[in-house]
Amino acid sequence: MDFLNALVVFLNFVFIPAAAYGAQLALGALGVTLVYGILRFSNFAHGDTMAFGTAVVILVTWGLQAMGISLGPLPTALLALPFGIAATAVLVLATDRAVYRFYRIKKAAPIILVMASVGVMFVMNGLTRLLIGVSEYRFDDGERFIINVRDFREWSGLPEGLALRSTQALTLVVAVIVVAALFWFLNRTKSGKAMRAYSDNEDLALLSGIDPERVVRLTWIIAASLATIAGTLYGLDKSFKAFNYFQILLPIFAAAIVGGLGSPLGAIAGGFLVAFSEVAVTYPWVKIVGYVAPWYEPSGLMQLLGTEYKFAVSFVILIVVLLFRPTGLFRGKSV
Repeated sequence: MDFLNALVVFLNFVFIPAAAYGAQLALGALGVTLVYGILRFSNFAHGDTMAFGTAVVILVTWGLQAMGISLGPLPTALLALPFGIAATAVLVLATDRAVYRFYRIKKAAPIILVMASVGVMFVMNGLTRLLIGVSEYRFDDGERFIINVRDFREWSGLPEGLALRSTQALTLVVAVIVVAALFWFLNRTKSGKAMRAYSDNEDLALLSGIDPERVVRLTWIIAASLATIAGTLYGLDKSFKAFNYFQILLPIFAAAIVGGLGSPLGAIAGGFLVAFSEVAVTYPWVKIVGYVAPWYEPSGLMQLLGTEYKFAVSFVILIVVLLFRPTGLFRGKSV
């Protein structure tokens, strides 16, 4: 019985939240690694691209709700998601045309593009705040729980209850669908193969007749789609505040680098590794230990770090990987 209670607490406060958060980081890191692998620079504006796309989704969601349109038990934001993706794709394509294309034609060093992306980041941040404001918003309508604590206790007879929020389950389902679709596109379609060829060897791809501008456009559209989906899922699961997406940029980059920049599979693995590390290090394990080892009386919460240091975990992981394995777990391109 004690073991089952410990398992329920672990699932409730560690595994399920970390799995949902890891899926969100993985989708964000996929966008970062795609841009790095094909356009060959680290896009520091990715977090604020997520924020802009989510802001558009929220505005469209409010409009649909005002017209009485909903998806019943599912969040209305799913209906608004295509509008957010379209608006974000237009914005990043315009940004590429106005900023990045100039440096690409000049064959500027990657660090120049990185610094340009920092400028774009601040512009996008201001644009998002102008669009939706600086307040915190919740936009997760529909059914709140798939499994709630009271029903689980009645069903299991355990004193500990399990809760599975609909946004957590939705995050995992959507992430699986998006990742499967992306891998199918990259491996099975002509455009996807062209993007991979361009990433592997730009000069040889050009000699093969691949249109570089088309590859660039596809890259930005896919990155914008991934950013909007990741940002919307993150906002549904937690809440939306424009500045939060600037903060999440560090764990996203940590996930991409840990997995291996330029490696889509590495981005997914890195996302879950960073998420589980953050949750495990900042969770107070005293309750689980109390069930597993009732004879042991800990003096504190058995929490390695407070939750306010969550992003410090990502920073430490990032530094360790850069020092000892700069190509990441899946041997992407070195930073």
